Amino acid sequence: MLIIGFILLVKGADWFVDGSANIAQLLRVPPILIGLTIVALGTSAPEATVSIIAAIQGTADVAVGNVVGSNIFNITMVVGIAAIIFPLQVKNEMIVKQIPFALLAALALLALTADMAFQGSAANILSRSDGFILFLFLSIFMYYIIEVGLKSRKETKAITDPNVKWGKSTFITLLGLAAIIVGGQFVVSSATDIALALGMSEALIGLTVVAIGTSLPELVTSISAARKKESEIAIGNVVGSCIFNVLFVLGATSLISPLSINPVIFTDIWIMIVLTILLLIFSRTSFRIGRKEGAVLFVMYIIYTVYIIIRN
Repeated sequence: MLIIGFILLVKGADWFVDGSANIAQLLRVPPILIGLTIVALGTSAPEATVSIIAAIQGTADVAVGNVVGSNIFNITMVVGIAAIIFPLQVKNEMIVKQIPFALLAALALLALTADMAFQGSAANILSRSDGFILFLFLSIFMYYIIEVGLKSRKETKAITDPNVKWGKSTFITLLGLAAIIVGGQFVVSSATDIALALGMSEALIGLTVVAIGTSLPELVTSISAARKKESEIAIGNVVGSCIFNVLFVLGATSLISPLSINPVIFTDIWIMIVLTILLLIFSRTSFRIGRKEGAVLFVMYIIYTVYIIIRN
């Protein structure tokens, strides 16, 4: 299952990036917007599936740990490896608006989950009303994306390449997405079984095995995009996924079933916030994330993984 899952992930990512880039041309919008929406939402599908199922089954640690761990993996490992392969160009719009919005989403999660600190409650819970607030933030983000997309259409010329067609591009994109989701599920289920057999805790499984497994679509998609020199899709995928993971995945999950927050997770939420700030700082240096910055992010994930294993 692991081998089949990895094959589906890699091949699916190739199709997904090609189809998404073509759709961006057909819609006359910048690839960054496709990365922030279609690609980000598509690669966040495994996180959504796993977290919702985990919440329904009563394993809140897996549901929350999956999202926080996935975002940490996306910012460090996904951006790091993609930047090492091909330095990522970062547009000013990404630095001024989109990465700060990912930071806002992370801070909102901290504020909504820290009930004991801010409200003096007996327990920390991500309630249904908290989920509604997260969805309000998501609606603001989507409004912004649609507004930018409509504006860019007026400034972009219609596509002239006869080989790029709606039917073919849509089919390739959906086929790639299906392969990514199925491959991700294969990897997550088999890896989780192995982890449980080794006696790992639910929180650690959520932060590592499940988080890495559900982030494999982002990883293979961003690596594929970097290899094809589609920097905007590579970085847009990561930032968009971080936003969707918090606002959409945890928003939907808590609306279905309120989540009890393990106090241990707060350290990881703070690490996620610090790493998002670091991504913003790296992006501001010459409007690119180079190989050196990529290597730093890569090493930081290794250090983080060692830390949470020792902590467990």
